[in-house]
Amino acid sequence: MKESVIDVLGRRPTDHAMKEKFMSWQCRVRQIAMRENEGRPDDSFTPFVTLEGSAEPMGQIITVMSKWGAYSKTAELKHMVKQTHDPAQRREKALRFFSEYYYQKPREFSDTLTATFLPLSEGAQAILAAPSCSLRFEAFGQRFDISCKAIALSESNPLYQSTWWHNQLFNPAMNPDTQVVGFEANWDASTATSLVS
Repeated sequence: MKESVIDVLGRRPTDHAMKEKFMSWQCRVRQIAMRENEGRPDDSFTPFVTLEGSAEPMGQIITVMSKWGAYSKTAELKHMVKQTHDPAQRREKALRFFSEYYYQKPREFSDTLTATFLPLSEGAQAILAAPSCSLRFEAFGQRFDISCKAIALSESNPLYQSTWWHNQLFNPAMNPDTQVVGFEANWDASTATSLVS
């Protein structure tokens, strides 16, 4: 049965084979990172960013996946942050939370990934000014090239809030003026490649 709810950007979830494949893969690799790598970012969710018209990537970013609508866990993330000032306890609670059931259902997640940038980041400004960009994820024998349009998210945006509290669990020293950029995928222009022969 199709879901009739609206996501945080006012859109209805779409059925798209590329989206389903990518979101399922992202949930799987992020859960592995939480369970086996103590949540440390790896190539499976730190894609290389290439701006439209450029042949070379400008660098890597750390992306966050957020649940949307009725599935949002932002209140729980915020509670974990405010529950203790001890960074080690926060991290331990976060790893337990994300390792268990958080990534079990890919359809509960917004397909707009997010990333944080320092205030006045030149990289963020270049990404936002470009007509589009490509995010290349490559890990575990799989490569995805996701065509995106970057958008600046305001503090009132649910994806901003989810990203902020998620990252606070792992980086309590975040700058209060941190920028959050959303990457809206164009699934028709995105590709998946198996690197396993």
